[in-house]
Amino acid sequence: MARHFKRPEDMWLKPDPRFQDKVLSKFINCVMMGGEKATAQRCVYGALDAIQARIEKEKAEGDNMPRSSIELFHLALENVRPAVEVRSKRVGGANYQVPMQLNKRRQQSLSFRWLIGAARDEKGRPMHLRLAKELWDAAKNEGKAVTTKENTHRMADANKAFAHFAW
Repeated sequence: MARHFKRPEDMWLKPDPRFQDKVLSKFINCVMMGGEKATAQRCVYGALDAIQARIEKEKAEGDNMPRSSIELFHLALENVRPAVEVRSKRVGGANYQVPMQLNKRRQQSLSFRWLIGAARDEKGRPMHLRLAKELWDAAKNEGKAVTTKENTHRMADANKAFAHFAW
């Protein structure tokens, strides 16, 4: 029987100060560069504030979008989270792209990486606005991060003939 225990980093990770959410705290840590956590927090909270303002503005349209920015953040993460990825395996002198199931930690880290990478790739605007746009698009199943997820799923589907090499 497998043991389910908390990893030390899960115990050390404190929830973020504004929303008391550990996933958001982890996201802030992933946005952080060069140990500048206050800058990363300002960026993420600025993005969530911009999302909240847009939710308030578009509330009259009766859209089925979430009512708060933190709910939209979690919806965006759910929409970007991949189920499978392809990994390269060398079998008998040939390399095969083998589709593999992902665990929850890997799914979360890939979704964080894709969201942050998509926001950083776009240039010309402040980071909090780029991050807000990417989260908003991901919540609506659009945007660069969702496209990356769909491409990953498409590649895994195309290579499912090699799934028997996954050991």
